[in-house]
Amino acid sequence: MKHRFAFAFIIALFACASVFAQQAPRHEEPQHEERSPHANGGHVPTPPPPHAPREVEKGPDGRVIEHPHVNNDHWYGHAAVDDRRFHLDHPFPHGHFQRFGPTYRYNVVRVDVHAHRFWLPGGFFFEIAAWDWAEAASWCWNCGSDFVVYEDPDHPGWYLVYDTQTGVYVHAQYLGS
Repeated sequence: MKHRFAFAFIIALFACASVFAQQAPRHEEPQHEERSPHANGGHVPTPPPPHAPREVEKGPDGRVIEHPHVNNDHWYGHAAVDDRRFHLDHPFPHGHFQRFGPTYRYNVVRVDVHAHRFWLPGGFFFEIAAWDWAEAASWCWNCGSDFVVYEDPDHPGWYLVYDTQTGVYVHAQYLGS
């Protein structure tokens, strides 16, 4: 009698285990979920205009906002066309990054804060300009923020990396894949 009860108990245990196993979450590769942008009125901005003069924005309290950012699709704080920091004898030494613009939103898959580098899906990686790193250092690189890469219209060989959560952008060079 004990054996029958034990056998029935084991069968019931296996049946319950299979039901719970079907309901357990699968460990698949995580999919990127686009987060709604917080900056720029909640949408991704259009590309920056070429040869736009450097402007600063004044906040509602009159405070001057000098760091590079986008507000109401207006790009503030962009460096002048003749800024020597952006001169490259050989622009695009690693080729052109082809997937740029507001239709491409990326989640950073890896970041090296010491080298100021980050990687996008597909192995594409960039290095942020040393003089812009202070703006990007506080970004939440690993928490699912969306980033958009724009080609810099005024500085050949440079890209603008825009954080959709903060509205801030920085200059970066494409280092290949």
